[in-house]
Amino acid sequence: MSDIKIDIKNALPEGLSSEINVDGAKALEILQSKSGAGNDFLGWLELPNEYSEADIADIEAAAASFKDCEYVVCIGIGGSYLGAKAVVEALSDSFAAFKVSAAPRILFAGQNIGEDYLFELQELLAGSKFGIIVISKSGTTTEPAIAFRLLKAQLEAQVGKAEAAKLIVAITDARRGALRQLATEEGYRTFVIADNVGGRFSVLSPVGLLPIAVAGFDIRALLKGASDMAVKTLADSAENPALTYAKARNALYRQGKKIEILVNYNPKLHFLAEWWKQLYGESEGKEHKGIFPASVDNSTDLHSMGQWIQDGERSIFETVITVEEQRHSLRIPSDDANLDGLNYIADRRIDEVNKMAELGTRIAHIDGGVPNLKISLPRIDEYNLGALLYFFEKGCGISGYMLGVNPFNQPGVEDYKRNMFALLRKPGYEAESEAIAKKL
Repeated sequence: MSDIKIDIKNALPEGLSSEINVDGAKALEILQSKSGAGNDFLGWLELPNEYSEADIADIEAAAASFKDCEYVVCIGIGGSYLGAKAVVEALSDSFAAFKVSAAPRILFAGQNIGEDYLFELQELLAGSKFGIIVISKSGTTTEPAIAFRLLKAQLEAQVGKAEAAKLIVAITDARRGALRQLATEEGYRTFVIADNVGGRFSVLSPVGLLPIAVAGFDIRALLKGASDMAVKTLADSAENPALTYAKARNALYRQGKKIEILVNYNPKLHFLAEWWKQLYGESEGKEHKGIFPASVDNSTDLHSMGQWIQDGERSIFETVITVEEQRHSLRIPSDDANLDGLNYIADRRIDEVNKMAELGTRIAHIDGGVPNLKISLPRIDEYNLGALLYFFEKGCGISGYMLGVNPFNQPGVEDYKRNMFALLRKPGYEAESEAIAKKL
């Protein structure tokens, strides 16, 4: 069973009110019974336990088909790339890009419309053997569609159309959409994005599992961690960490704490925070409600954002992820001259110093009026990351229902698309093009 723990005593020293406890229990029941708004997007709840041996073996076989590639480009945006990016970055050697690797290097595209980014990516891939994982339910989302059009043409030019088809895997809708049609016509290997799993909850689907497996990591352990956390978060009890998290953050929100800062002291978790920001921002930011999700990487950001957090407006609270065990051990050497004054910590592990920086900062921020939640992660490995991902997903569903919104839609995301299409004069948007022209 996952040993991830949450501590709320430095955020809510008086504990949780009876009102919050009742609201949290109701939200959990609504989520578990699938009786709330957006209940047609709750496939992620049971996802870790739904894979057969054949399903997992199929994903592993698809990953193995890329074994001779130097690079595999994962094309997607939002939840179609952030979950895989978070796990791959957390598990990878920090300097993997500069070292020889047995597994292909995972690159990402379609998450922006950066012309220089795409040009430089194509320059890197020129003359190299590469594969493509393209992720899109529709196949028409602008950012990934542009990237796929470019990279598909490049791959076909480099190896020929028939060989390129063997090096492209599409993760898309089971029956509908442009990408499904193209995959069928070209003979691409495919995996399905289930209709009841939204993008930001898709990391434990083939959307996340295939790139993670290509990178050489153990998706079975990832799913086991998520499965164990699914069991741990079923009951309405103090031992349910996702429920405790949802209740605590909503209690703080009702006290006027409108901004949650996710804090880590391990740089490998940077993209975990980016994934978390999308998960909570897109799920809760509706009807002019919702906690604004932000993040910092400490101790780095103590030298940039630390001043604001310590002495700025008291509209914030922090959720600190502490990693109990590190993969490696490194001690600070002694120096006879001691010009830097560090001999007082000579022979201590780097992690001990880091932990004291973490504890000292938490004490300072608590004294400065910043409520602090603490999530303890035993170590960064596949099992514990799977548990952490599911913990945050479950907490998000509960928290959204406590807030009184539908956590599983994203109506506001469409606004920029309509404006962009009108400005680009996309066919079918003539009226919008005329209306927006009058605003300019």
